[in-house]
Amino acid sequence: MSATTPGDACALPSVTDETAACALPGAVPTSPRRTWIGPTQQERFGLLRRAKSIAIVGASNNPARASYFVATYLLSSTAYDVYLVNPRETEILGQPVYATLSDLPVVPDIVDVFRRHDDLPGVAQEAIEVGAQTLWLQLGSWNEDAAAIAEGAGLSVVMDRCIKIEHARFHGGLHLAGFDTGVISSRRQLLAR
Repeated sequence: MSATTPGDACALPSVTDETAACALPGAVPTSPRRTWIGPTQQERFGLLRRAKSIAIVGASNNPARASYFVATYLLSSTAYDVYLVNPRETEILGQPVYATLSDLPVVPDIVDVFRRHDDLPGVAQEAIEVGAQTLWLQLGSWNEDAAAIAEGAGLSVVMDRCIKIEHARFHGGLHLAGFDTGVISSRRQLLAR
């Protein structure tokens, strides 16, 4: 494409960045370009298989929150030792809740994070300080600064993936919508009208 000339009002402007090709004129990009490349499916399976304990940072007592749903699944459907971290809570799902990762009675293998974007580099540093092996940022969480901090200290990093969905998918209990159907069949179910 070439730059427009004053007499060519209908010509497309030149594009130097492919992400700007679909942007409205004068619009600011909503998110920076993703450059970090995460572990493969097989590597994620290995991380989950080797782990014995998971700390959920940002665990919530609200059943409508994703962290509550994930904690419920991990506590009831897996053999992991699950530790909940939230400085504002004392108990969730009958489990004690710890204020920080350093308050845990063990070193967690995986630190699963449900926190705001700006908090993620700090949580990555905390995970390093306690000796965790993996930093796992939940579905919708992407912070390349946090990934660089964790990887720089030797941690494995997973971003923008739900640990519950990944675990269920690897263990055969996942419907396309992310729910356990309880039915083992290769046939589609016919619904009554």
